[in-house]
Amino acid sequence: MSGPVDIVHATWGTDAPDWVLALAHACAQRSQNKVAEDIGRSASLVSNVLRRKYPGNMAAIEELVRGVFMETVIACPVLGELPTDQCQTWRKRATRLQGHNTFRVQMYRACRRCPHFNVEDQE
Repeated sequence: MSGPVDIVHATWGTDAPDWVLALAHACAQRSQNKVAEDIGRSASLVSNVLRRKYPGNMAAIEELVRGVFMETVIACPVLGELPTDQCQTWRKRATRLQGHNTFRVQMYRACRRCPHFNVEDQE
C-alpha cells in the first residue's frame, strides 16, 4: 500500500504543486481524516486532491492548505496578516451582508473591495 506522498508522485508526477505535496506530507504525518478535519473538508475530498481527481475548485483547496499547513498569509486591511484559509472564510461571509454586527459589516465592506474577492469563487 502506497503512502500519500507516493500517491501524489504517481498521479501528479513532476507537476505536483508544492501545496499538494504539503497536503500529502500532512496526511503522512497524521491521518487523512485529521487533515481533512483541519481544513474543514471531507477525507474523500483530500483523497481526490491527492489522486488528482477532484473536479471542484482546486484554487479554494489550495488556499486552505496554504493557510493551514504552509502558514501563507494575506495582508488584510482590517485584520492585518491573515492566513489564507481564514481570508477565504471571511470572503465567503462577505457574499451576504449581515447588518446585526458592526464588525461583520466592516469585514463585508473590506472584503468586497479586496482584490482577492471574486463573487463567482464564493458561490
